[in-house]
Amino acid sequence: MKYKFEIHEKAIGKERPRYSSKTHRMYTPKRTSTFEEKVRSAFLEKYNTATEVSTKAFKAKIIAIFEPPKSLSKKKKEELLYQINYTKRPDADNIAKAILDALNGLAYKDDSQVSALLVLKDYGEENRILVELEEI
Repeated sequence: MKYKFEIHEKAIGKERPRYSSKTHRMYTPKRTSTFEEKVRSAFLEKYNTATEVSTKAFKAKIIAIFEPPKSLSKKKKEELLYQINYTKRPDADNIAKAILDALNGLAYKDDSQVSALLVLKDYGEENRILVELEEI
């Protein structure tokens, strides 16, 4: 089984769980849960997962594309679009964690099944994320 889909959002990293002193419980920050819901809806928009989820190993490729800052000159933006290295936050591992956690129960039973992972951060015309999952 192979899945390939696109998320038209700016990539964010998975945030740490927070502790509520009122309820004395841990919770996922709103920003992270909203992003994970957008990942799930992008996956379900393209694939119907009415069948049973896979229990095989997967390899994943995630390409996070970030648009250059609007404050840059046209010349600087053009230079950035042809560079491969996007070295600002969020960290590549946190991007992967947010996306792979969001796909639990949809593409695979648990994200621990992902045994090969490639995460790339790049500049592009618009913010988006390309995700490819393939059974090994």
